[in-house]
Amino acid sequence: MSKISEFFGLYCDDNAQDFELAMKEQICPFRLLEHNQIFIDCLHLLTMHEPGNELYLVSEVQIPGGHVDYFLVSAKDRKVKDFIGIELQTMDTTGTVWPERQGFLKERGIEVDFEDLKRKKAFGMNWKMTLKTILIQMHHKSETFEHLNKHLVLIIQKPLYEHMKSDFNFEGIEGVRLGDPVHIHSYNFAKDGNKLGLTLDVRVSTDSAGIANCLGLNAESKVELQDLIKILEPKLTEANRLQIGFGI
Repeated sequence: MSKISEFFGLYCDDNAQDFELAMKEQICPFRLLEHNQIFIDCLHLLTMHEPGNELYLVSEVQIPGGHVDYFLVSAKDRKVKDFIGIELQTMDTTGTVWPERQGFLKERGIEVDFEDLKRKKAFGMNWKMTLKTILIQMHHKSETFEHLNKHLVLIIQKPLYEHMKSDFNFEGIEGVRLGDPVHIHSYNFAKDGNKLGLTLDVRVSTDSAGIANCLGLNAESKVELQDLIKILEPKLTEANRLQIGFGI
């Protein structure tokens, strides 16, 4: 049985939290993007980055094989010197989580509609479809990055990574090699005081052949380096500068 861990970013096991206020304000946090940690953890893959270069974060870039969620770009005077692609994959659910949500609020003494508590079918995680979809997409895109001698990073949550290892052929995909074009970063949400904190759990790497071996697929989706640079450089704006620092 799946269980709700957070409610609008508040740790559900912390009874001191104001869940009713969170329900009214409905402020939904972008948990994987907190503190830009996932991007900081990719900086070492910018092998051509040098002190003095600017860092940019460009979202939704179209390449052969689909779009890439983010490009982390190292540039000098807004000219691309290096880049890596970053894909985010969260978990998808089956069924509806609404009765579970309303049941949680009722347990905390918050009034809810009785009809909302009727559970026709428990919700769960759509492991198989989520995993197959992202691995096919990663295979298509990995050949492009391998052709360009650049890195593509997949950011996923720990439970999804564990299912990926058990449900697909991950033989030979272990450890991290800087030269590999495909890197997988698995993150866990671990208890940190009265909240859940994002922590890097596992890193592994492989190449396009390794991803293909998981699925038994073959595809070609290559693009030339200069073509991709022409897409990225107009997007190197002040609004896309990567902010690394302490908030005030």
